[in-house]
Amino acid sequence: MAAIDEGIVREYFEQNGFFVRQVRKHAVQARKKTTDEEIDLVVYNPGWVREGRRPDFFLFATELPYLHRAVVSVKPWHTDVFTPGMLKSSPEIFRFLEDEVQRKATRFFPPEEGEAEGRREDFAKVLVLPALPTQEPFRSQSVELLKARGVDGIISFRAILTDLIEKVEVNRSYRKSDTLEVLRILKNYELLREPQLDLLPMRTVR
Repeated sequence: MAAIDEGIVREYFEQNGFFVRQVRKHAVQARKKTTDEEIDLVVYNPGWVREGRRPDFFLFATELPYLHRAVVSVKPWHTDVFTPGMLKSSPEIFRFLEDEVQRKATRFFPPEEGEAEGRREDFAKVLVLPALPTQEPFRSQSVELLKARGVDGIISFRAILTDLIEKVEVNRSYRKSDTLEVLRILKNYELLREPQLDLLPMRTVR
């Protein structure tokens, strides 16, 4: 199942112009992950402009042009909501934030022109999750906890799927992507409707 979830996230970044490296193909179940295995994806934006602003914490597609490069952790716990209580009791959510993980990530994309070795800009730390609480103050508390632990941005699976559904064209074959082809077929048979703004409750919170 993890391969499907990571595939969806990978398509999201690639459809928005990013280069994506999937760090590993195997799943880790019976033991604690090593440093390398805490990284699900490493993404790089070739169109990033250095003089641009920093992206918002909520990384909708409109914010991605401002994201340079990032370590992405995918938590496909689709039946869960990332409440303050869950965040406090689930340290595994934050293992991808460790300094050693950041150092490992740098080897997947070489230094850019003008970057001295040892003084490279850090990779942003992005968490993909199912949902945050919709009620206050729990929603704001979850956001503050994530920021305090070092998360630079979050993306919900709802936002990712909404963006992909919107971009998929019914009259185009996506034989090189199982994810996009399944979405195209569902959209063709009107089992998926065009996304509406009311499907994006996270947009209203800053």
